[in-house]
Amino acid sequence: MPAKRPPRAIITLNDSLGAMNIPADAYYGISTARALDNFPITNYQLHPQLIKSLAMVKKSAAQANERELEKNAPGVYKHIVNACDAIIDGYYHEHFVVDPIQGGAGTSLNMNANEVIANIALVAMGKDKHCHDIIHPNDHVNMSQSTNDVIPTAARICIRKLLDELLTTMGEMSKVFGAKALEFDTVVKMGRTHLQDAVPIRLGQEFDAYRRVIERDIARISNTGNYLYEVNLGATAIGTALNANPRYIREVIYCLRNITHMSDLRHAESLVDGTQNTDCFTEVSGALKICAVNLSKIANDLRLMASGPQCGFGEITLEKLQSGSSIMPEKVNPIIPELINQVAFQVIGNDLTVSLASEAGQLDLNVMQPVLIYNLIQSVGMMNNAFRVFAERCVSRITLSERNLARIAAYVEKSPIIATALTPYIGYERAGAIARIALSEGVTAFEICMADESLVNRLGGEESIRRILDADGMTRMGENPPA
Repeated sequence: MPAKRPPRAIITLNDSLGAMNIPADAYYGISTARALDNFPITNYQLHPQLIKSLAMVKKSAAQANERELEKNAPGVYKHIVNACDAIIDGYYHEHFVVDPIQGGAGTSLNMNANEVIANIALVAMGKDKHCHDIIHPNDHVNMSQSTNDVIPTAARICIRKLLDELLTTMGEMSKVFGAKALEFDTVVKMGRTHLQDAVPIRLGQEFDAYRRVIERDIARISNTGNYLYEVNLGATAIGTALNANPRYIREVIYCLRNITHMSDLRHAESLVDGTQNTDCFTEVSGALKICAVNLSKIANDLRLMASGPQCGFGEITLEKLQSGSSIMPEKVNPIIPELINQVAFQVIGNDLTVSLASEAGQLDLNVMQPVLIYNLIQSVGMMNNAFRVFAERCVSRITLSERNLARIAAYVEKSPIIATALTPYIGYERAGAIARIALSEGVTAFEICMADESLVNRLGGEESIRRILDADGMTRMGENPPA
């Protein structure tokens, strides 16, 4: 049997609600411990970027409060700043233990940060943790702040930084689709509407359309994300800036810009508006949902075109990545497009949660922000990871085998819908009759035309018929539409 771990040493802390035991080696304090008891909900961890963003907010507040801190608690300022830097560098994250979904509008998360920062600073000073008469989580680390401006500001910074990563990934994904559009530009295939034969299209045109919708998604997400640069730091409880002096409010935004390297950060024109409304989050979530829907549609297309290998469309080949069945030998599935579908479903569900949470705000604060922030962060993170995999392990590796090309050519040659191109010359009814004969007798529209001398004469001879029924030519008529 494995050896049992020795029990962790514990200490007892007290607050106005009574006493609690916490691990002696923990850097969090009693407020965090109470949150652990109250919110054993998801068992998920806080996103590392949210933890870093919280530390950035706390550091900016400390810098803006430097004079007050040095006056009221000499010597603690640099230790608070250093503690924040350590968290920004990725240390002590294991002590941010509160559940992402919690009651209290994020108070537990804010207090978790306050306690950890205070205790890191105390240890650096050579003091015992929890010596709050020296560094107090509320009086010093949380000076001039409230949960209600700290958490929304940290969330905006976190999501904006994650969006930048997502937009970079999407830009690379767009390039991959663009490269495939060029590679496949000469491949003429049958288009499909309603999953029925339509007129010809080039495979490159389809991939270029995928690239274009991704480019629109990039622009849409980038534009909506700009509102995240408006923060309410300095608003304190409800936007009236109670307990924050005007100098602090002016300086904290400059400090925050320098720490985050986000020069576009600015105060909301109204701190009251910035505190009670969460429409910037719902707008971003909506743009992410639209993007997820678009990518899911693309994934569905690839699954259809790659279906087979013998009994499906069989027009493209996806790289074989892993066995697809525990019972059917040699079966391989389109696992990456399936992944994109499932990520899209999650993002669509997250958007509903974000919308409901945003709507549920009352009066001067939206207390549902924890679930809103969690779902939005999850959406951005999932999309970034999934799109990277999609581009690298699926789209970039799409190939056209000889079997694919032969099947594509056969579909084009045998499709009765090719007769559509005859309509301007002989009318809808007669073109339809040719299509019906082609379908019922298994011959081509060209063969039917050539067998009818009157049609040959009317259409200008064999070369003219070949030109009219040239599938590649049919795909190029709309490439340069008039302005």
